[in-house]
Amino acid sequence: MSDYADITAPGVSFALSGPGMKLDPAHLPVRGDLAHIRFAGKVFVQHYVVPLAHTVNGSGATLRSAGREDADVLADLPTGTAFNVLDVSGGWAWGQIDEDGLVGYVPAAALHPAQ
Repeated sequence: MSDYADITAPGVSFALSGPGMKLDPAHLPVRGDLAHIRFAGKVFVQHYVVPLAHTVNGSGATLRSAGREDADVLADLPTGTAFNVLDVSGGWAWGQIDEDGLVGYVPAAALHPAQ
């Protein structure tokens, strides 16, 4: 079960008023400017995005906390790892490992669309 199952369950309703809910940025695909489409109506951001399924290619990739080589390493991703891309900018893809894994940045060149 994922860490956010309680807020994505059918019939769960949230008002967009008062203090915002605390989210675990390590595992939730939510940034200040965009979020995974499943959080529409649950968190307030400018854009909600449908993820595009990709797979790590080549000799693997490194998941980082920001879209730059000197950012903290969050995980090493072996070839074939499923990665859901939510945004690509400056040669980096921001997304989530599979459906409920870590969220971070991977070099876009290290990914190819899933079959």
